[in-house]
Amino acid sequence: MNRGRLIRIRVFIPLLMLFAAAQHSSEAQTGLSISLSSSLMPPVAVGTVVTWTAGAIGSKAGNVWYRFRVRELASSLATCRSGGVLIARKCVDAAYTMVQDFGPWNAIGWTASEHEGNYEIEASARDNDTGSIASTHVVFPFTPRDTGGGPVINTTANPLVYLYTAAPCPAGSSMQVQFQGPDGYVQSTNAKNCDGLRTMNFYLAGMQSGNYYSVQDVLNTAGNAVAGPVSTLAAGGTSFSFSARTVAVAPPAGMPNPIVLQSRFGNPAATDLMGNLLWYSEQSISMISRPEPGGRFLGWWEDATVDTAHQTLVEFDLSGTVLRQTNAARVNEQLTAMGMHTINAFHHEAREMPDGGVLVLASTERILTDVQGPGPVDVLGDIILVLDRSLQVKWAWDAFDHLDTARKATGGETCAAINGGCPPILLAAQANDWTHGNALELTPDGNILYSARHQDWVIKIDYRNGQGTGAVLWRLGNGGDFQIASSDPWPWFSHQHDVNIDANGFVTAFDNGNLRIIANPTEHSRGQAYQLDEVNFIATPVLNADLGDYSTALGSAQKLPNGDYHFHLGFIVPGNTTRIVEVDPTGQIVYDMHIGEIEYRSFRMRDLYTPPDVSYSWENP
Repeated sequence: MNRGRLIRIRVFIPLLMLFAAAQHSSEAQTGLSISLSSSLMPPVAVGTVVTWTAGAIGSKAGNVWYRFRVRELASSLATCRSGGVLIARKCVDAAYTMVQDFGPWNAIGWTASEHEGNYEIEASARDNDTGSIASTHVVFPFTPRDTGGGPVINTTANPLVYLYTAAPCPAGSSMQVQFQGPDGYVQSTNAKNCDGLRTMNFYLAGMQSGNYYSVQDVLNTAGNAVAGPVSTLAAGGTSFSFSARTVAVAPPAGMPNPIVLQSRFGNPAATDLMGNLLWYSEQSISMISRPEPGGRFLGWWEDATVDTAHQTLVEFDLSGTVLRQTNAARVNEQLTAMGMHTINAFHHEAREMPDGGVLVLASTERILTDVQGPGPVDVLGDIILVLDRSLQVKWAWDAFDHLDTARKATGGETCAAINGGCPPILLAAQANDWTHGNALELTPDGNILYSARHQDWVIKIDYRNGQGTGAVLWRLGNGGDFQIASSDPWPWFSHQHDVNIDANGFVTAFDNGNLRIIANPTEHSRGQAYQLDEVNFIATPVLNADLGDYSTALGSAQKLPNGDYHFHLGFIVPGNTTRIVEVDPTGQIVYDMHIGEIEYRSFRMRDLYTPPDVSYSWENP
């Protein structure tokens, strides 16, 4: 490996509350006012996390929620060089980006990680008893990191994440960064557009502690790629650890997508195929849902001991900085205004839409009388939400309005008020866990695919890119709308996880197999693939792999670029362990890693910047 020059490493972990910037305040006509202070005095360098703290004054009841938004200001009318938008030949300030919608938290940590410039941080306080709102803002400059004419790499608060900064590159070009370890495998960041004026900044992640990596940027101009100078980076050490990983079947050489992103209960992590740690985050979430383009992640915090304002949906980046956040109580204000029922919490699934919005699963609850049992019975179901880029509700679908409430959970499942396997319930000490949705996907034809685990169905919903009625288009599974061309006595999945469909009707699924295994305890969970004929409603099995263990819950499924399949057995009992396996098209296991804890999902990735299952074109956010 050509190590080139040894790169300079500059530490920029901020000392929070070292000193406060000048405070700014604003007062509404009602007497409510708000102050906003920062933990560091400007200017600070790009990538330095600043804590912003708001304080409300004048609220008699003290029931105050806070919102934080950010926008980049236009610093030059002639060039729009600092993030403004050119409209009618005039440079105007960019629109606000939601960082945290109204909720009980009065502080955020935020940084400009893309470009230097002047940023306006807006804080708003709302008295929930009176409805009055006071807002204020601070203009805060983030300065470029000195590149000295060449790239520099700085550490971050996460010892396995680095900030790479390159000099400005010509407008009309794009840049990405590649890094290569001792195994020769090359990882690449997402590409970013150049504007010829501002520095280019990239988070680097996916490196094993103690290894040396060659790092260089690649400039692409009209299809012509030019590599920059090679720098050498020694990946730092970390004290982060999680349960033992044991490789039972070693991966063959050249196996695709050699990074395993793991959705753990708590801190997510990524390893290589041998279980070596490459990345982790200490973000305060229950779990992540999926990776998103450009090294971003969606996850949620779900806690039955706190109210709906503390059930959160969060987007964050590789460094752990929160990019967007909302909460169930804030969403409920919007659902109530739409005439819909409220939600208890977010759970099981959140994924970005092509326009930057979010498709997310949430729980909802009803007391039904003489429907799922004699007299009043508490029933827990699902609401599907489509949020816009600012995390405001655009569209919603309620299972109670579209599914047969008399069809109980196929396994008779129930939830207690405090139960880690269910979203929080609010109306009774126990609820029928009716649907237990666990996966959502925007289909290539613009509709929504919804996996209802406790109905043993995968349901296609009429969304039509926001113009649909929410009608059920079809149900896949036992007792659904498809005939299955199979002689297997149990051809269908049951209590399935992570069902996905591509533009050709090819479906992958992890079949936990709960009902099948109750009938025959010698059976195991299966990795499945089907070819659907949506015109004639015929499902043809393509893969039905015995995975050798029973995962009573959790799991994932993924088609790999080499034609193999990745499956995740997330809750193996006894032992409460996980297995991550790859099978070939015949169902033969060709890779097998055991992990000493339960995990929700895992994903095989070529790098931490590229989602494994994007089926349509994405815009760079």
